[in-house]
Amino acid sequence: MAEATIRAAFARAKSEGRAAFAPYVMLGYPDAETSIALAQAIAGAGADVFELGVPFSDPLAEGVTIQHASQRALEQGTTLEKCLDMARAIADTTDVPLAFMGYYNPFLQMGLDVACERMAAAGVSGLIIPDVPVEEASVLIAAGKAHGVNTIFLVTPTSPDERITRIAEAAHKAESGFIYCVSLSGVTGARDELRPELPAFVGRVRRWVGDLPLCIGFGIAQPRHAVAVAQIADGIAVGSALINAFDHAPDGEGITAVATLARSLRDAARKNV
Repeated sequence: MAEATIRAAFARAKSEGRAAFAPYVMLGYPDAETSIALAQAIAGAGADVFELGVPFSDPLAEGVTIQHASQRALEQGTTLEKCLDMARAIADTTDVPLAFMGYYNPFLQMGLDVACERMAAAGVSGLIIPDVPVEEASVLIAAGKAHGVNTIFLVTPTSPDERITRIAEAAHKAESGFIYCVSLSGVTGARDELRPELPAFVGRVRRWVGDLPLCIGFGIAQPRHAVAVAQIADGIAVGSALINAFDHAPDGEGITAVATLARSLRDAARKNV
């Protein structure tokens, strides 16, 4: 059963001389049973923190790959209620701390206090909601803290220093496990190359966030990306590349393909390589 905190997972990875590996799994894709099996396989490949996607009809921060996975999960009848059940199954069979990544409406519909209480009961200890600006997050932070679910914020390359300062203050208040640094101005999706401005962006964020770990996502797809990111950040978040590995694998080999890619990314994320 997952009992370690997100912050502890980052600290453990740091002590081992590597960046934490934070893979993304869309709950309900391609179906509930397979998404649980994928998470279990990725946990076996060395995941440090899971981002568990809650499907939504209008995932504004997502590229084509995750949009497709989200739509397929919705067609399978995946709801926030069912995501909580899947999270519990993952928490009961792995030692990887869990964060939900989704959009605000399903949580509002359930009620923030009820949603956070039920997330905690399902073993979820973090919550990433891209469409909640920091200026409107106080109610979410309060509901989460009441139940031990820490709100995690995103910072983008276009965020001015004043906004980064505000996000850092909110993250400390929320006791966030990390800050999610979006590597590019755009949506999620595997890319061939990382932006050359990434080190300068991460350095700028570090000046304002203190000791909060920084996890970089959006576009990381290959082991060489993991090597580069590990030199400047505390974690790597990977989603679309894992979904693509599943989709492009021969029939019956998707879970193995995902686990193989996950292991290669996790092993590549070594510092001082």
